[in-house]
Amino acid sequence: MERDHASKIVGTVWGLLILNTLGSAGAKTIIPLPRSLIQMVTMGALVAAFALALTVNLRLRIRASAFLFLLTLLLGLSVISSANLESGFGALFRCARLALFVGTLWLLSRWWDGGLTFVRHHIRMYLAVLASVAAGLVASPGAALPDLYGGRLVGALWPLTPPQIGQYAAVIIGLTVLLVLGRRADRTSAVVVIVPSLVLLALTHTRTATLGLLIGLALAIGSLVLTSAAARRFFTWAVLCATVAAVGFGSLLQTWFLRGQTQENFSSLTGRAKVWSALLAAPRTTSEHLFGVGLGDKSFGGLPIDNSWLAVYNEQGVLGVSLVAAIIIVLGGVALLRPPSLSRACAIFLISYCAIASYTEAGLGDASPYLLHLAVAASLLAAPASATPLSTPATPRRRVPRWAQRSEMS
Repeated sequence: MERDHASKIVGTVWGLLILNTLGSAGAKTIIPLPRSLIQMVTMGALVAAFALALTVNLRLRIRASAFLFLLTLLLGLSVISSANLESGFGALFRCARLALFVGTLWLLSRWWDGGLTFVRHHIRMYLAVLASVAAGLVASPGAALPDLYGGRLVGALWPLTPPQIGQYAAVIIGLTVLLVLGRRADRTSAVVVIVPSLVLLALTHTRTATLGLLIGLALAIGSLVLTSAAARRFFTWAVLCATVAAVGFGSLLQTWFLRGQTQENFSSLTGRAKVWSALLAAPRTTSEHLFGVGLGDKSFGGLPIDNSWLAVYNEQGVLGVSLVAAIIIVLGGVALLRPPSLSRACAIFLISYCAIASYTEAGLGDASPYLLHLAVAASLLAAPASATPLSTPATPRRRVPRWAQRSEMS
């Protein structure tokens, strides 16, 4: 009973972390929500997550984790870069948020045992977020598909952007497919998760999430092909269906992929390349080059950077980029060294997805869904905890006198 209670609290903590990383900027909602109220809710969720994690792990039992160690170093670097207040007092606030975020992950590391517990928490929580998006679409199609975003799906109940919705949908689709292949989920439940998520992903017109899903699944299923007949069958059918779709619906897929953009706009990645060039061309001091300018809102010149590596370079410098690269390399290296298994395949999918999405999305250097994806991957790659037998209290041995020993002998 006590173990089940702790498991429920851990699931609640994970849900609060996901709520904190939903953000406060996005489309206009049906019921206008003040940004200050949204920030209060998200920050309150993080504080509550840390407090709950602490109550369930009062003895501060943690597991050694290279991922969390590197993340802690990144936190220290963020504090150093933000201390000069070049990005304002908001940088210190973001450092405090990152500290609570990393501290909560350390407290949860006690339950990282290579199992699928956090994968299931991840799917349930993001499925709840997508359910709110679907409810907003049903309640007000005009607000959920606004002209401001080119008719792409946004959050009408909670301010979520199309890339966010696409990311959540792609991640739970990929993880659910892998659970079905590993026979850890029945097909009926999988259909309930996958089909609506595919519809929402298509309505977002998010190319990064779609490519991340396809490439990540290909790599993950490829790691199971030699040991799983179900993976081999799925891979064969997937290749066949992809070939038929490319031939029969090529023009339709191209139209969806281009989203009505001109060739120039598409080649510049919807204007991202111009921001990247300006950021790299801007003069920097040696300190700014090494440590960055401190945690900010992932923008440059008032425009979003939309690239994790350049955002980290801007805010945490070259040292920050090195630490983030080390996180990806360490997790990827450990995944490659593990024997084939469902946990390894899920970890490969999450790591691959984050690496692909990092090119057009920011978030690897601060508290974000991408760090939660990588935390799930780290939990999947952790060695199973050794079972410690319950210790019975030692009973003191009674000293037997010699005369009694002699009488027993006789």
